[in-house]
Amino acid sequence: MTSKWGILVLVALTEGPRRWSDLRHGIDGISEKMLAQTLRTLESDGLLFRDARPVVPPYVEYGLTSDGREVTALLLPLLDWVEGYTTQGRSTTFPG
Repeated sequence: MTSKWGILVLVALTEGPRRWSDLRHGIDGISEKMLAQTLRTLESDGLLFRDARPVVPPYVEYGLTSDGREVTALLLPLLDWVEGYTTQGRSTTFPG
């Protein structure tokens, strides 16, 4: 969850369940491999669910579990703060 991609996937799912292709196109810069790996990790951590329906063509949707919603609710204010902090021209690098 603490990876850059994990946080972005969780945030992308705050508006509701999304299909793999929606996530892939909605998260700038993520590769197919990283998205697949991140989704597997978040699912095994219990933060998201995978809903695979046995239809043709395959239909798979990902969404937040209750734990995923809880952690995302805690992350969003922090991300808002970081965005405000960096847009004020402050450095995000550490001295030394």
